[in-house]
Amino acid sequence: MRQINLTQPAVNSAQCLPSLTKQEITDRECKGLVLEVRRSGGKTYYLRYTNYRGKQRQYRIGNATVLTLYQARHIARLTLNQIATGHDPSEEKAALKQVPTFGQFIDEQYLPHVKTYKRSWTTDVSYLKNHLLPRFANRYMDQITRQDILKMHRERSTTGAAGSANRLLIMMRFIFNLAMRWEVPGIKANPCAAVPLLEENNKRERYLSSDEARVLYESVCKSDNQMLKYIIPMLILTGARKREVLDAKWEDFDLERRLWRIPTTKLGKPRHVPISDGVLSLLGSAPRVYAVDHVFANPATGKPYVTFYVSWNTARIRAGMPEVRIHDLRHSFASLLINNGRSLYEVQKILGHTQVKTTQRYAHLAPQTLLDASNAATLAVGAVMGVMPNRASA
Repeated sequence: MRQINLTQPAVNSAQCLPSLTKQEITDRECKGLVLEVRRSGGKTYYLRYTNYRGKQRQYRIGNATVLTLYQARHIARLTLNQIATGHDPSEEKAALKQVPTFGQFIDEQYLPHVKTYKRSWTTDVSYLKNHLLPRFANRYMDQITRQDILKMHRERSTTGAAGSANRLLIMMRFIFNLAMRWEVPGIKANPCAAVPLLEENNKRERYLSSDEARVLYESVCKSDNQMLKYIIPMLILTGARKREVLDAKWEDFDLERRLWRIPTTKLGKPRHVPISDGVLSLLGSAPRVYAVDHVFANPATGKPYVTFYVSWNTARIRAGMPEVRIHDLRHSFASLLINNGRSLYEVQKILGHTQVKTTQRYAHLAPQTLLDASNAATLAVGAVMGVMPNRASA
């Protein structure tokens, strides 16, 4: 290795000895600056230094046919200043090489993880395939910024419903939270943080009254599907999700303790639902076939229904309620509990919600219940003010 006071003409004319594949020239003026000259004619500036752990390192500054000697010395001195404050550019550069692209993270870490517990992981695949991967697949995770997320959210809201845009935002937020939890290289903050959800005004509220529930039950009892008259009441009486009911096994019901254990829920964790008198009666009337484990199995196969949409659709139309969805039965269960004086906490525990704000959406109060609550103030102080409530509405 030669050591000289490099000049720009010396750099321009430097050549590698024919007997060598490459040759290094050290600059006396700038500590650690090395010019590498190769037999092929290529020339590269490097900086050699000792990092804060006493390790010898080499950092590539750049192509000597592009950078001038003055520029190389300037970069070398700035880098040495960073090294003096505890930074190691070689380690930082190596760390950057470990940062996965969004597509790599999804394929290698995210999907394998959610498939182990999330029953709706196929929905994630759909959102990824149709919306997120076309936009971010080839971007490195640390290159996705808050502005990118805002743009994605805004553009989706202009072409689809606010709820669809929000689902993409929630999914991206979850993906980056996992990346931070798993200490994925390069991910130090969540770009979705502080990006607000759009207000959703399209959330339908449909709750069955007691009379509607009776009419609907009479209709399902007329169905050609023999199990529909058990499935629909079970949904209304427990507030359980459709798949939870269809997959229920006899062994899941502890009739002595009056508890139904749902082994795998939407969140991937088991939960317990109390067995009411109505559910106990329903289970007692449901047909029990030898060697069939599932309570509401398809009689033709002995296995859980994949879908019962046709028979359900026929029954709801016959009942005059074509707009009622299966999930509305869960809404109705929560509404019936609230209107009968049960607390949000109790409803939250039965429905298996992790957050009470989720339960609040279901906690519909009938107009009469709200009127009764409002009249409580009149009953308390109305006489003092010379007014009293109408006894018919009180």
